[in-house]
Amino acid sequence: MITRRYKTIFISDLHIGSTQCQADTLLDFLKHNESEKLYLVGDIIDFWALSKRVYWPRDHNTIIQKILRKARHDTKVIYVPGNHDENVREYDEHVFGDIEVRNSIVHTTVDGKRFLVVHGDEYDTIAKYHQWIAKLGSKGYDFLLEVNRAVRAVRRVMGIQSHFSLAAYIKFKVKNAVQFISDYEESIVMTLKDEGLDGVICGHIHHAEIKEMDGFLYVNTGDFVESCTAIVEHDCGRLELIRWDPSLISKGGDLVEDMTDEQDVPSGVTDVGAAV
Repeated sequence: MITRRYKTIFISDLHIGSTQCQADTLLDFLKHNESEKLYLVGDIIDFWALSKRVYWPRDHNTIIQKILRKARHDTKVIYVPGNHDENVREYDEHVFGDIEVRNSIVHTTVDGKRFLVVHGDEYDTIAKYHQWIAKLGSKGYDFLLEVNRAVRAVRRVMGIQSHFSLAAYIKFKVKNAVQFISDYEESIVMTLKDEGLDGVICGHIHHAEIKEMDGFLYVNTGDFVESCTAIVEHDCGRLELIRWDPSLISKGGDLVEDMTDEQDVPSGVTDVGAAV
């Protein structure tokens, strides 16, 4: 398979160390995509999950080794911690194993646009001021993901190949959840749009998106728990949202899956493949 090369890759919410991490898909993505810069935009290692149960299978260790190998060679790796790995934030501006830790950083694209790269929990009032509620919600979310694994297994037995996410489906059918995502997007944009920036690149809410809001570009990397999405910057500075699906690639399909099947994709996640 051909390795794709980009100027920059942004990924977030890998949740390594939790049972929800889609390690095989993530390793396949890291193997077949190279870049000059790689931003790890928070919730990379899930210390919340590890504090409850030590879960570190061999493929999770392989992910770390793969990223470290990239950092040792031709890729500049910047680690922007999130709320699930917030203890890393005390090492702001330190370098470990050729990986630079930055609590936030401004990335300038090839065409001169300036984006603040930040995990985004700082703009989530629940995560910032009511962490116990956030952790309670995280437990419920983990339960849905466990159920979703069973649903996917049944669908595979039935010959249905898809990345259907029960957690995402419920999230986008519940009015309060949809309102939360909208409020989060508006909060981060309203806070940053007068800071001399062209946009923000964040993660946190597991909802991949590229859209313009009041002349400000809001970019969310999504996650490698449900949707397996990433943001890439091309050599011309163009940003693109892609979803990685090894099953399509193995069949000779495109690297970017067209997420337009309304049965499997919650409304609001139809911009994958769109570029700005």
